[in-house]
Amino acid sequence: MTVREAYQHWAETYDDDVNLTRDLDQDVTQRVLAHIPASAILELGCGTGKNTAWLAQRGVPVLALDFSPAMLDHARSKVQSDHVTFALADLTHAWNVPDQAVDLIVCNLVLEHIENLDHVFSQAARCLQDGGHFFISELHPFKQYRGTKARYQHDDQQIEITAFIHHISDFLYAAERAGMKLNKLNEWWHEQDQNSVPRLLSLLFVKDRN
Repeated sequence: MTVREAYQHWAETYDDDVNLTRDLDQDVTQRVLAHIPASAILELGCGTGKNTAWLAQRGVPVLALDFSPAMLDHARSKVQSDHVTFALADLTHAWNVPDQAVDLIVCNLVLEHIENLDHVFSQAARCLQDGGHFFISELHPFKQYRGTKARYQHDDQQIEITAFIHHISDFLYAAERAGMKLNKLNEWWHEQDQNSVPRLLSLLFVKDRN
């Protein structure tokens, strides 16, 4: 099953499933970005709109992309805002976004499913204004080293979704090659994570000013 097919199946139950990683990601996003200014936002892999609704409250244009039509249908039904535009997009290809169109890009629990980080960072750098921010929240590689992957139940089967391991250094080097600098790095635990490795890694990059 491809990643797209898996998320097509998962869309129906994604919001209702018990998912500590999803819930922590939502909290982390709001905590990190609460004081980051933005006049236009690009959201990569918006899914069912779990973070889109909060981003829309800023009152600025939000372009929310996802490659799953089913996920987008749920997002559209949940997030009804004049500030948000939803669009179908495959992030592994060129993004249909103008150069320097936004000053904040938000990417949550997506990059584990994309092998080529350089493509994502180069596209992000193209779309970002100078001084703009690129926020990433991902399953911590320490979790991945232990075999953790995104998974869900479908027809009494547990479906594991194809994932690629990106080390922390991989993110940092890809950002450097794209002309971005690290502004903030955090590791996060859910309140139910006791004596465990971090569940999430968040990174906030800034595009260099030319």
